[in-house]
Amino acid sequence: MTAADTAVPTDIDEALAEFQGHLNLIFARARSLWKEAAARIHPELQPSGYKLLTFIARAGNANAHQLADRFEMDKSVVSRQVRMLEDLDLLESRPDDNDGRQRVLTATPAACEILADLRGDHAERLREILAELTPDELHAASKVFRLLAEV
Repeated sequence: MTAADTAVPTDIDEALAEFQGHLNLIFARARSLWKEAAARIHPELQPSGYKLLTFIARAGNANAHQLADRFEMDKSVVSRQVRMLEDLDLLESRPDDNDGRQRVLTATPAACEILADLRGDHAERLREILAELTPDELHAASKVFRLLAEV
């Protein structure tokens, strides 16, 4: 048995373990929120379609290749979700001016309105949940999430 095998967890080890546990809970909650938000838009919309739609709306437009890369999804999954979003009148597509093989995807005005309502609801939830934090604490939390996003 080595010293590493019998090492007592340090404060940092315990703090990191607690942090990882809370991250797991946040990810589970995010999946639940995506599912709820997708259902609010349309009962048949899957969370993956909701994520694609929100990305396209934020970005202004995208193509299926970008979506597959960004979300590490198979192109066939992206294609099915895009087709569903188009069928639900949440997404429009047009030929790419620079590459006729690609389609430029944009969120419809109706989709943008629904997403704005959802963002407002989510922002209100966050305000309520984080009301006890000071601006400095919120900035510190934001820094942590920025660092994790850069990994």
